[in-house]
Amino acid sequence: MSNDHEMRVSKIERGTVIDHITSGQALNVLAILGIDGTENDVVSVGMHVPSDRLGRKDVVKVEGRELSQSELDVLSVVAPAATINIIRSYEVRRKHRVERPAQVTDVLACPNPDCITTESEPVDSRFDVLEDGLRCTYCDTIIRDNIAGHIHV
Repeated sequence: MSNDHEMRVSKIERGTVIDHITSGQALNVLAILGIDGTENDVVSVGMHVPSDRLGRKDVVKVEGRELSQSELDVLSVVAPAATINIIRSYEVRRKHRVERPAQVTDVLACPNPDCITTESEPVDSRFDVLEDGLRCTYCDTIIRDNIAGHIHV
């Protein structure tokens, strides 16, 4: 007999499972990872599922891909309690929680059009990680909402 709180999603052979995402943030996680449905990536998303630790949580499984440190750094801002599971041969090979860095470099674009990091200046963007957002190190512009919308490729 199945439990109403069970999640039934197929195991993946190789890839990353991001668990304990803040409820409602799965779509931002997909945006951070550059997943918009145009690729052939196989992705499973669970939103607002019951969680003993968080009450409710989101879960994202991405087959065939392991996340870079810069992706994990930005991910930690929208999902500070996330757990990263690296899957190989259908088994969890490595499991760890994201850690919020003090700074995020060259991942986000500053929304201030007068910032030195915009246009043709050869300056990488750099943001200080705050409790409730990110602050541009150069111009002090603060991003609190839609962090995923400021990711530059």
